[in-house]
Amino acid sequence: MTDFNTIQPAFSQTAATQATSVQAQATLSSDFETFLKMLTVQMQNQDPLNPVESSEYAVQLATFSSVEQQVLTNDLLATLVGQSSGNISQIANWVGMDIRVAGSASFDGEPVAIWAEPAPGAVQADLVVRDSGGNEITRTGVEGSGGRLTWDGHLVGGGSALHGAYRFEIESRAEDGTVIDVSDAEIYTRVVEVQSTPRGLELLTESGDTVPASAVTGLRQA
Repeated sequence: MTDFNTIQPAFSQTAATQATSVQAQATLSSDFETFLKMLTVQMQNQDPLNPVESSEYAVQLATFSSVEQQVLTNDLLATLVGQSSGNISQIANWVGMDIRVAGSASFDGEPVAIWAEPAPGAVQADLVVRDSGGNEITRTGVEGSGGRLTWDGHLVGGGSALHGAYRFEIESRAEDGTVIDVSDAEIYTRVVEVQSTPRGLELLTESGDTVPASAVTGLRQA
């Protein structure tokens, strides 16, 4: 596997894609200015006897930045998929590449690449691994704001997981341990086939899942 930062587009970016990207950036820039104005008003009108912790401001900024980046990524991917909807040969270049998407991953003894991001406001989070039957087989803690992780099949009780398909969840909890969110972690999985269906272009992965091309949030060379 290549470095996580190696992201390659399935086909060249056209002028239309660039225009869409510029428009999205302009919109987000305007939204960010509005956000900063609101944050300034919040600071000016806070109770001087009970001021907001600086860490809370940091969380707000980090959350906005994360959403900003995801919107830009989604806009770009949506444009690429939209351009290729009439020509399956273009998106067929994704065959043999790794896509990042919510779904199951095929474990064959090699580490599985995962994107694990706890829910906003979570103080604790676990990466929960489930087999094809939905049974929990192991869980590990996710540190900080999460990010790129790998699962090597190691089980807490010892030994290694059997080869097969597994799903990954992020269980986010509040400070008192209450579960506030359970969501699918995204995994990197290999594309083995591109299909044109009445629902649009879909990708068949090595784990046997079929996912819409529009659900892809990342792409890299295998």
